[in-house]
Amino acid sequence: MGKANDLEEVEKARDLLRDAIEALKEGFALYDDDRRLVMFNQKYAEMNRGVADLLEPGLDWEILMRESARRGIYADAIGNEQQWVSDRLANGIEFIQDYELTETDGRTYLVSVHPTELGGFVVTREDITARKQAEVEERDGDILIRKVLDASSAIVTMARIGDGQILYRTPAALQMFGPARSAREHYLRPEERADFITVLLADGQVKDYKLDLVNAEGKTFPASISSQLIDYKGEEVIVTSIIDLTVQKEADAYIRQIMEAYPAAINMTRAETGEVLFATPEIKALFGDSKNSKSYYADPNERQRYLKDLRQTGSLKDRRMEFVDVKGRTFWAADSSRLIEFNGEEVIVSNTRDLTDELAIEAELEKQRELVFQNEKMSALGELLAGVAHELNNPLSVVVGHSLMLREEISDPDLTLRIEKIGNAAERCAKIVKTFLAMARQQPSKIEHVDVAGMIDTAADVAGYGSTSGEIRILRNIPADLPPIAGDADQLTQVILNLMINAEQAMTSAGIGDEIVLSAEALPDKGMVEITVRDNGPGIPKAIRPRIFEPFFTTKEVGDGTGIGLAFCHRIVLSHGGQIGLDKANEPGTCLRITLPIAVSDASNIDEPPEISPNVVRHRALIVDDEVEVGELNAEILRKEGLHVDFVTSGEEALSRLQSAKYDVFLSDLNMPGIDGRKIYEALLVHFPHMLSRTAYITGDTMGESSLGLLRESGLPYLEKPVSPSELRTLVGTLLADQKDPSDG
Repeated sequence: MGKANDLEEVEKARDLLRDAIEALKEGFALYDDDRRLVMFNQKYAEMNRGVADLLEPGLDWEILMRESARRGIYADAIGNEQQWVSDRLANGIEFIQDYELTETDGRTYLVSVHPTELGGFVVTREDITARKQAEVEERDGDILIRKVLDASSAIVTMARIGDGQILYRTPAALQMFGPARSAREHYLRPEERADFITVLLADGQVKDYKLDLVNAEGKTFPASISSQLIDYKGEEVIVTSIIDLTVQKEADAYIRQIMEAYPAAINMTRAETGEVLFATPEIKALFGDSKNSKSYYADPNERQRYLKDLRQTGSLKDRRMEFVDVKGRTFWAADSSRLIEFNGEEVIVSNTRDLTDELAIEAELEKQRELVFQNEKMSALGELLAGVAHELNNPLSVVVGHSLMLREEISDPDLTLRIEKIGNAAERCAKIVKTFLAMARQQPSKIEHVDVAGMIDTAADVAGYGSTSGEIRILRNIPADLPPIAGDADQLTQVILNLMINAEQAMTSAGIGDEIVLSAEALPDKGMVEITVRDNGPGIPKAIRPRIFEPFFTTKEVGDGTGIGLAFCHRIVLSHGGQIGLDKANEPGTCLRITLPIAVSDASNIDEPPEISPNVVRHRALIVDDEVEVGELNAEILRKEGLHVDFVTSGEEALSRLQSAKYDVFLSDLNMPGIDGRKIYEALLVHFPHMLSRTAYITGDTMGESSLGLLRESGLPYLEKPVSPSELRTLVGTLLADQKDPSDG
């Protein structure tokens, strides 16, 4: 029983030993004094998988070595198997500690052999493949980093914290600082490194730390350093990159010099407080040497609104604000700004542009645009007036012509009076039409010497007759020796009359004022005569003074005014080479001053226009007009003068008559259906050139572009409807007088 128990204990001890061996992380094998395998764990079999099929108790160590060499398990045995086995056997079994053994598959083992007291030995294996790979990678990485840093132009150092000993530096750092052993030698003052280390230890890193360093030549230079604490081979070291700021500082100084000389108002201020950090001379010239930009604003609250908007968008473009300059003048400016971060705080960089001149130009452009707009309205008015005038001219020609002919033919006083009234009314209508046309053309109908006193008297008399209030006095102050002016008497009289009517209406409506004063004086040094229309009425409000000469602008109630009156006056005066303006100094009341050119005296003898003279030969005339009554009237006037007159109503008929007969005078309308005035002129050029000197136009349209173009191109004389008998006789007399041989044709 005792022996059995002993065997059980031994077996139990063996089981415990096997279990312990299997628990090892290393491969384990036990060989006896005959170098035969006694026992091994699974790790040992796995680490010897090339010969794992041979592993069993009793395996001879020599057989294991030879088979390992034959199977090419170890790289250094391949091609040298016999020698490799001999070396292993010759060495015998002795203590080996951490021998590295590399297999052909790339795995590396750390092998140890420990002899036993009984003559055997124990073999342990540890797989260090991963460790070797990590070491290789780390070594390769270190080599790569060193190569990169050595090839880099960056200034980098690695130094111990305490004594500052330099463990590594790039070639650029060596060139800058020389072969200094300690980083302490880089600092201008020891306390500066101490301050820097304090900041570094607090956060583990420092970025863009500004200070002065010392280079290899002992010269100081501005630098920016960024450092970080790292673990290197078990100790904390400082890796530092250094940027030489010498060039940047010089560039900053250069840029600042440029900015200070730059002719623009650029400002740099703290966003929160408004403190001025930088200002160009333009800013200082505009706002003075102010320390805070808050003083710039006319409205103190505007800066808060401006800052709020700037923070929302980050930048503002041409924001208009009202400022106060160094002299206390308020002005509008356009401010373009951007919000940036500078030294860790919000800073505003802005450009301020004084808009005083620009706004003045804008106002002038707006004025010019308004003037163009008014000209367009005036052009539209001209087209309307021209159309109305053209429609009125033909019937007025009939009324005026027949009334004048009747006046010449009838001797009965009562009938003559009535005919004169009809004729005067018709002539008045004709003058109105011609005035409309002159307004549309912006030029006088006719220029003659005008007696200023007589013109003013006529206007005053008409205004007096038409006055709706008997309480307005009209006073005149006209020198007797005024020189005549050059102009159209009817149009200029209408200008004076319009101004007087406006003054009367203003005084009557407001109940203020009772007097209109008309005066005139010569301005010989300017070659002008000045006419003044002054009243003591309510005057013109300042707000509307710039607009009083605009077409269609009126302050009167609907139905009381068209807004054409003063615009008409302005156009007529300008067309005469004069000026009209409001005397702003005349208060209370209104004073309008008109200057017109003095007529140039003509000392030469001016021949009277020829009338139709009686002649033995009876002249022939051809008249074409699509208005039958107008054509017949003109034909009748000429027949009474002894001419043989043919009248036709179309251009086709007129050209047919010219082919079949010879005429001394040819009078043609311009606007006709079919063959009009232009086609007739083109036919004369080609087929009847001898008639060009005998042809004149009688037209009611001198506003149309085609009509004006034809009159300018042909150079032929013309009369504008309505035509009086005397005007027609004069025209025909001139055509006949210009002919060398009156008997021709």
